[in-house]
Amino acid sequence: MSAFEHLLHGFGIASQWSNLLVAAIGAFIGTLVGMLPGLGPINGVAILLPLAYAMKLPPETALILLAAVYMGCEYGGRISSILLNVPGDAGAIMTAIDGYPMARKGLAGVALSISAWSSFIGSVIATIGLVIFAPVLADWAVAFGPAEYCALMVFAIACLAGMVGDKPVRTLLAALIGLTLATVGVDANSGVYRFTFDNVHLSDGIQFIVVVIGFFSVSELMLMLEQHTETGQQLVKNTGRMMFNTREAMQTWWCTVRSSVIGFFVGVLPGAGATIASAITYMTEKRISGSHGTFGRGDIRGVAAPEAANNASATGSFVPMLTLGVPGSGTTAVMMGALTLYNITPGPMLFTQQPDIVWGLIASLFIGNVMLLVLNIPLVNLFSRALSTPMWMLVPAIAAISAIGVYAVHATTFDLVLMTVLGVFGYILRKMDFPMSALILGFVLGEMLEQNLRRALSISNGDVAVLWSSPISAGLLLASMTMLIAPFLVRRWRGVRRQAA
Repeated sequence: MSAFEHLLHGFGIASQWSNLLVAAIGAFIGTLVGMLPGLGPINGVAILLPLAYAMKLPPETALILLAAVYMGCEYGGRISSILLNVPGDAGAIMTAIDGYPMARKGLAGVALSISAWSSFIGSVIATIGLVIFAPVLADWAVAFGPAEYCALMVFAIACLAGMVGDKPVRTLLAALIGLTLATVGVDANSGVYRFTFDNVHLSDGIQFIVVVIGFFSVSELMLMLEQHTETGQQLVKNTGRMMFNTREAMQTWWCTVRSSVIGFFVGVLPGAGATIASAITYMTEKRISGSHGTFGRGDIRGVAAPEAANNASATGSFVPMLTLGVPGSGTTAVMMGALTLYNITPGPMLFTQQPDIVWGLIASLFIGNVMLLVLNIPLVNLFSRALSTPMWMLVPAIAAISAIGVYAVHATTFDLVLMTVLGVFGYILRKMDFPMSALILGFVLGEMLEQNLRRALSISNGDVAVLWSSPISAGLLLASMTMLIAPFLVRRWRGVRRQAA
């Protein structure tokens, strides 16, 4: 009853007209920022943080604003993934695998509406988990050290083998290409320049937006032009109905609930993030569907699962921030900076010393998600109309938006050239049937994998046994080996059955 009473007090704070207003503004801005490729929630929150402080907003109001932007970005990231096959952020990569094929079938409205609904369910379930399990899950998250995180990254990469189609070898090769690209730049530990070819522009590594725009946007533009030239027709069918029906809602219900729970638990782990959550849940649902699934060809469950997971993961990342003072994601790290501006230290004492801030924030997550659902569903028709744009307007518009987004990072033409080179390389890989989602996930997970591997080896003075010494890391590595071997065993078993038949 104590938590319930605190939550009611939080609703009293979050429902004040000023807090409701900033929540609505933050939800709208977050949706717009999320739909722009490459920006993502970190940039959205970082842009509004100085503004919130300059306006001298109370700390609970400032945190409600930033949380609404965070949630809005998670909702908005799906829009460009589904309509243009260009993920708005890393967490939306998996949504593009089935979302874009649905759009090409004329089901863009259905994909957008079911993704908004799944995002809402995922956020609500995770917020309920935040209220009930926050202290317990905070203790559980502490058990994950560098070795466990390293094993978790390996497991996520191993999952890629069975994630995208029936091409485990090409999928793993694509992931390895992504891991290789992640090593470009100055080594943070030794200061050694790696794969920079004496080019100063590569000393900071290759930016995520350059990689995702190059491999997704530029290569997609080349494929669009090629197919349009061959057929002379629009590549995407005109959108029919805007809303999912009852049958589709029932088809995705348990998938959404499962993905929400998994995403929440992954989000509780500091640094794991929505990328890993969406990847694991997509793989899980693909395995569960078995031969009855059409994952990779426009399966509606392939949209609902990652969307529920990445929103649940975003909400789960508040657990370590509020209870331990440890940022659960890059975005919550920026939000912790907002608290320090107000001389507030996140941690175990925050619940007792600043209950208005904690419970006002938690209550605002419920309110903000309702606002986002009400905002996103009516806009499905507006978003879907982008697909009816003539090809002679759509291709230059996508190219211009992509170029502006890349140039805005460092304001150098080198990034534009690199984006084009990666785009041509991505076009060749896609013609050879390599999955781009595996490559981007490998790139995103590469830096985290290297950092945790080095930390684990530093703690053990170079003893590699530390990587499998704990039950958690040993279990994850064993599961990784199973994921790598299973596709080959299944293929061999099917071959033996065919010969026997």
